[in-house]
Amino acid sequence: MRIDLVDDEQPEIGLIALIDCIFFLLMYFMIATSFKQPDAAKQDKELPVVLPTAQVSLDRATASTAPLVLGVDRSGALYVEGRQVTTQGMLDRLKAEAALHPQRPIRIDGDQSARYQDIVRVLEMCQFEGFTRLSMHTR
Repeated sequence: MRIDLVDDEQPEIGLIALIDCIFFLLMYFMIATSFKQPDAAKQDKELPVVLPTAQVSLDRATASTAPLVLGVDRSGALYVEGRQVTTQGMLDRLKAEAALHPQRPIRIDGDQSARYQDIVRVLEMCQFEGFTRLSMHTR
């Protein structure tokens, strides 16, 4: 009887251990990223708009009063001072503001994906109420 002392088998990489390591790394990253939640209080205070960028910005802080902030998001929803309003609600607010402070500056925060017509509609409402100090907010 002959005894074979030479091992003819080729060494193999243990794929099962490698798959286990990959699986554990995947689970770790899935669990680690699920803990990051947006701050609900901060999210309620911000307008849901992404401001367009400007090539040149004139930073003039000459306004004695804070501007009235009007917003338009990507779906065309209107906002006054961070609160969502209807078209009639914005007209009413502009009418009341024109009666109290006709020279108050108006700042329009329009989302970069908002339709041009929605921004023009807000500009027309401001013009109808007699506001002449209008500005567009960019980043």
